[in-house]
Amino acid sequence: MTVYAIIGGTGLTQLEGLHIEAELQIDTPYGAPSAPVLRGSYAGREVLFLARHGHPHRIPPHQVNYRANLWALKQAGAEAIIAVNAVGGIHAQMPAGHFCVPDQIIDYSYGREHTYFAGELEHVTHVDFSYPYDEPLRAKLLAALQAQGCSFSDFGVYGCTQGPRLETAAEIVRMQRDGCDIVGMTGMPEALLARELELPYGCLALVVNPAAGKSDELITMTEIERVLAQGMDKVKATLAQVLAG
Repeated sequence: MTVYAIIGGTGLTQLEGLHIEAELQIDTPYGAPSAPVLRGSYAGREVLFLARHGHPHRIPPHQVNYRANLWALKQAGAEAIIAVNAVGGIHAQMPAGHFCVPDQIIDYSYGREHTYFAGELEHVTHVDFSYPYDEPLRAKLLAALQAQGCSFSDFGVYGCTQGPRLETAAEIVRMQRDGCDIVGMTGMPEALLARELELPYGCLALVVNPAAGKSDELITMTEIERVLAQGMDKVKATLAQVLAG
């Protein structure tokens, strides 16, 4: 059976219900991952878990060591990755509390260590990234969301910004023109690094706020945390459904 690794984002620094069997401190050629890799069982399945921002939540998006994180999960035995992301909603049909399983990415981030193919190489490698998310894994996430009765979209272009600041209203207008449906800060280079390691990768995105300019209200952490708290039970139930399938 496939060994899934779950990467928990904002709001999911711990996976309640995970019966931890080992806490793996993995050295990588790229430095230390955000946190130890936890190996255990969840929903009756072996699973790996890594807190993207550390535990406690302390590493901002632009300082996450994405290369170390993905490398550590691969070394720990991961065969597929489910990434959980908190995002802003750009598309009118993606309000706070809505789920999106994106099928495309536009990368607006910069200055991040974004590839394993760097340094003293014997040859140049180009990885096909036409379709960044694994379709069979997307299908499993969508089926699980439907089974849980969640409000979700089966499409979405994830626009990845640099952070840690939120976007301006004008930037969101530009991103919408570009075709983005949701906005987050951690979708890249995570998805690309998974592809370079030949790990199927899917994203379960929870919309936690309207993107800048999409509401008359200011974006506050209080409101984001409220939506996160309400949505995490659905996230965990969806993950359990995927693992049990």
